[in-house]
Formats: sequence, structure tokens, C-alpha cells
Amino acid sequence: MFDVKALLERTKGDRWIWLIIIILSMISIMAVYSATGILAYKSGKTVEWLWLTKHGIFVLLGIGMIYISHLLDYKYYAGVSKILMIITIPLLIYTLIFGANLNEASRWVKIPVIGLTFQTSDLAKLALITFLARMLTKKQENIKDVKNSFLPIMGSVVIVFGLIAKANMSTGLMLFGVSILLLIVGRVSIKQIAIVCVGGIVMMFVLFLTVERAGTWRSRIDTFMHPERQNSDKTYQADHAKIALATGGLFGKGPGNSTERNYLPHPYSDFIFAIIIEEYGTVGGLVIVVLYLVLLYRCVRIVTRSPKAFGALLAAGLSFSLTIQAFAHMAVAVGLGPVTGVPLPLVSMGGTSMIFTSIAFGIILSVSRDVEEHSTKKDKVIVGEIPAMA
Repeated sequence: MFDVKALLERTKGDRWIWLIIIILSMISIMAVYSATGILAYKSGKTVEWLWLTKHGIFVLLGIGMIYISHLLDYKYYAGVSKILMIITIPLLIYTLIFGANLNEASRWVKIPVIGLTFQTSDLAKLALITFLARMLTKKQENIKDVKNSFLPIMGSVVIVFGLIAKANMSTGLMLFGVSILLLIVGRVSIKQIAIVCVGGIVMMFVLFLTVERAGTWRSRIDTFMHPERQNSDKTYQADHAKIALATGGLFGKGPGNSTERNYLPHPYSDFIFAIIIEEYGTVGGLVIVVLYLVLLYRCVRIVTRSPKAFGALLAAGLSFSLTIQAFAHMAVAVGLGPVTGVPLPLVSMGGTSMIFTSIAFGIILSVSRDVEEHSTKKDKVIVGEIPAMA
């Protein structure tokens, strides 16, 4: 018989992060159920249960991956990081050449046999962050060594950024920003960080000159900066997102009562935050913001308390990645950034992206588990040193 009590006893790590995971998962199921109404209509089905069931399975698989990942010693990921990078770079190249094309961008690779597609950038984020955390820890004593330390670090950041950005500039820029933050935390010199930044800018400049999608990037930036100059077709997504925000009011229209889900493209992923505000109001939107802020705070707390440099850098990189992505998604939904295809972590509907996000949460909890165990051992040592009272 399934022993729930034993399962809960084996669940370790920051309890606040576990609570945030459960709350975001519940919000995800409710929001996706409502937002997929348009998918059910287009597919000729009268109910959304098919999409909800599929999403629910991935949510449960995600929680399962969090549980498994948090039980593994996070030091295990240091050894895996190099292998992940060796796999990731050819996979990104393969995606650009042979990947499934959607909206003029090759971002997806089809998994043989099961037929699922996944964005290779999701794997690349995990691979690059774990690799950087490993390299920064390993090279800490001679971090200023250009040949053995700086060039491998800079090369990995710029190459992965360039390969991702060619098809998905927004994800590439976010990962590049996370990498720079990780270099700062890893005590890389300002001069070397500046060189990495210059390398990234040069790569971006080359992409803007050579990639076919550069016209789309410029158009989106121009639409965001000067919406008054654009026709309604170009501002369509932003306009309907603003309508969702405006009609949501303080407490929203109520669960399942969104109307903008019928107009916004991908309301269950790229614009799910707008749907949440429309249905649950400003209060619902603030709850989401607070959850991610608390997540960031708890992760920073883990970073500062981690006894090992690798654990601290790993938790820092993954938490920065998750929260930056979350706030980028929310910024687009409320009109504070140009339209992108960035999902809301653990909330937007997604298959393999949900799995990779869950693994990231699991690794953070693995570091947190190590912090707790280290603290417990330290407390026992201190208590053992106290002389007995007469």
C-alpha cells in the first residue's frame, strides 16, 4: 500500500519553496483549463477535459521529477554538466537545421517513437547553468587564468547564447543575463565580465545582420517603442492583453469567464498571466508576483547559507533563471516589454518545458536539503560541546 507518511518524511528542502510549487501547480491547472477553451472549440470538441488531462499528467510528472531531483545529491549534477554541454551544443545546431518550424523559427526537436516535441533551449539553460557553476567552482583559485579558466567560460556562454538567440532571441538574452549574474556571484573580474558582454553584443549584432528573423525582432521592438505608428495587426496581441487587464478589475470576472482567451494567441502559455488577471483580477496577479518574489527570497537565503560554492552557484543560477523568466513573461503581459514567447514557469501549459522547469526546482531543493543537513550536524556538534550541568 502507498505510504504517504513515509513519502512526506523523505521530502526535504525549503518548505516555503514546496508550498510555492504546490500553489503554482494548482493555479496552473485552473488557468490552463480556462484558457484551453479555444483549443477545444477549434478541435471540434465541446469540453476542455482532453487538454486538462494532458496538462494534469505533465503537472504530476513535473512534481514527480521535483521529488526525484531533490533526493539526488546536487554534487551529482557537477559530473553530469560536462556531458550535458557536449550533448546540448550539437543538439542546438541540429535544431537550427532540422528542427520543427513554427512562427518562422526552428526551436523544437521531435522525440522519436513517442512523437513529443521539446525546445532544446530548455535543456541548454539547465546545461549551461550547471556547467558554469561547476567551472566557476573548479577554477575559483585561478579564476583570472585566461587560457584555462576565462576562455572556456566565455566560449560556453557566447556559443550557447548565439545558437539559442538565432531562433529565440528573448530566451537567449535571458540566459545571457543569468550567465552574467552567475559570473558576478562567482567573483569573476569586472574586466573579464565586460569582455563577455562585448562578445555577446558582437554576437547579437551579427545575428541582427544575418538572420532572417531579425526583421521580426526589429518590428516587435519598434511596435513596443512606438505603438501609435503601427496598424492594429501589429499591436493585436498587446492590445488584447491590455483589454484582459483592464476588464479584470480588482477581483476579476471569475474562473472560466475570460473572453480574451478567444482572441489572444496562445493564451494558455505566452499570455496566461493576462488571462489570470482577467479572471482573478489585480489581486490574483499580485498573488503570482508575491509567490515569485518569495521564491527568489528563499533561494537567495539558500545561496547565502550553502556551505559549498558549487551548491551556492547552482541555486543562484537556477533561481535567477526561473524568476527572470517569470517576470519577463509578466512584463510582456502588462505591456512593459515587447511581445515574446516566454512561458510562465510552472504555470503555462507545456510538456517537456514543464519537466525541465521541475528539474530546476528539484535541484534547488536538493541544495536546500544539503543546507538543512549541514545545519543539523552543526547544531549537534555545538550541543555536544556544551558541558553537562552539575
